[in-house]
Amino acid sequence: MVERLRVLYLPPPSQWREPWQTDVIDAVSSRHDLSLYDQTALLPAQFEGVDVVLDHGGSMGTRAMANVAGSVKLWQILGTGIDHFDLEYWRKKGIPVANCPGEFSGAPLAECALMFMLMLSRHWHQTQQNLRHGRLYVPVGSELENRRLGLIGFGASARELASRARAFGMRISAVDIRDISPEEQREFGIELAGKPADLDQILAKSDFVSLHLHLNEHTRHILDDRRLRLMKPTACLVNVARGALVDEKALLDALREGRLAGAGLDVFGQEPLEPDHPLLKLPNVVATPHVSGATEGTSRRRAACAARNVDRVASGLDPLHRVDLPVNIGVTT
Repeated sequence: MVERLRVLYLPPPSQWREPWQTDVIDAVSSRHDLSLYDQTALLPAQFEGVDVVLDHGGSMGTRAMANVAGSVKLWQILGTGIDHFDLEYWRKKGIPVANCPGEFSGAPLAECALMFMLMLSRHWHQTQQNLRHGRLYVPVGSELENRRLGLIGFGASARELASRARAFGMRISAVDIRDISPEEQREFGIELAGKPADLDQILAKSDFVSLHLHLNEHTRHILDDRRLRLMKPTACLVNVARGALVDEKALLDALREGRLAGAGLDVFGQEPLEPDHPLLKLPNVVATPHVSGATEGTSRRRAACAARNVDRVASGLDPLHRVDLPVNIGVTT
């Protein structure tokens, strides 16, 4: 019989709390005693006797919370990236930490990346202006078929994008820190599968470059000025992963100077992005406010992932998707 645990949920800010909170309640509360964190109440009392903490996005937890989480057997992050989470401090406290990896949000990330590629290839900004001014038939766009797509990182979201891009007839290359198996290459139609040493070559050949990496000390500004200059002036960059993977100033310069044709951006170095940020003023940039993975399906899947781990802890099993164990820390999404 599964033990009934005490679970504390750290919800996101009220302006974007749903459907995340309701899905967590539905997934967890029938089998465990779930309570919602109250910012107005004292910390020690709220964490007393708590077995599992559910941390929305890994953004809600603080060191003060970790200091009073002595009974916690699992700190479950409802999200994929952990670059903003103080993982080393949780390690020192001996609190196991798990996330909801890319498989739970890979499909919507891929859809958003594909949307950006379509919008850029069809000159979305210009078509909207022409529509409002009664101009027909221009500008002439391009098709995705036979265009080269370079995937930087080949985790869950990149594989989902590869499947969709293949259906559009795109030619796909991918680079990852691990070997991409021959079976994967056949399944996803990958023409060139490389390791980090091949990154520059893939950048130089691609018509679209899509980033699918976690942010860490090895990947921060992996696309710097030098690497952006390797890309073709007709190429476009797509980023639905983490803003700081790209040197934003170098990207802005490349777009302004015509050294890069366009960019589709869902993430930025500083979020939320200032409304008057120069990137938003460029006609060759399409952007969204970090919503590529924010779908009803992602919310349900992450809640189910968290609930499964709560049940495992209640059954005396190790939680899945641990990120506090060095062997399990990946760099692809």
